Amino acid sequence: MDGLIWEVSLAEFLFVTVILGGAGAWMIGRSTALTWSGWGLMAFYVLLLDIAVRFIHYGLFSGSFFLPLSTFWVGLHHGIVDYVILFAFAAAGRSFVRNRQMARQYGPLRRSAA
Repeated sequence: MDGLIWEVSLAEFLFVTVILGGAGAWMIGRSTALTWSGWGLMAFYVLLLDIAVRFIHYGLFSGSFFLPLSTFWVGLHHGIVDYVILFAFAAAGRSFVRNRQMARQYGPLRRSAA
């Protein structure tokens, strides 16, 4: 059952991309916030995670991968979908941790101004 969002099944998509990949992407966002790294480095790390997630789809659930070339375009489409979802998880993790950092660092300024 090939869809626009998931390739093999909804359960497989939720497990691999959303749960496993989302947890990894959250940790990527968290680590880039803790080390004060930029968004570009986070985007690169999410790209590497996306390749790993596509490989899990391919290896465990007979999904498509970027190779062989006969499945490249299908793999690219689902890779882009996975990347957008993983990047959203990473951005959420990054902003969550960054907000906590700012509140801890600059919280006394906000309280004294009020």
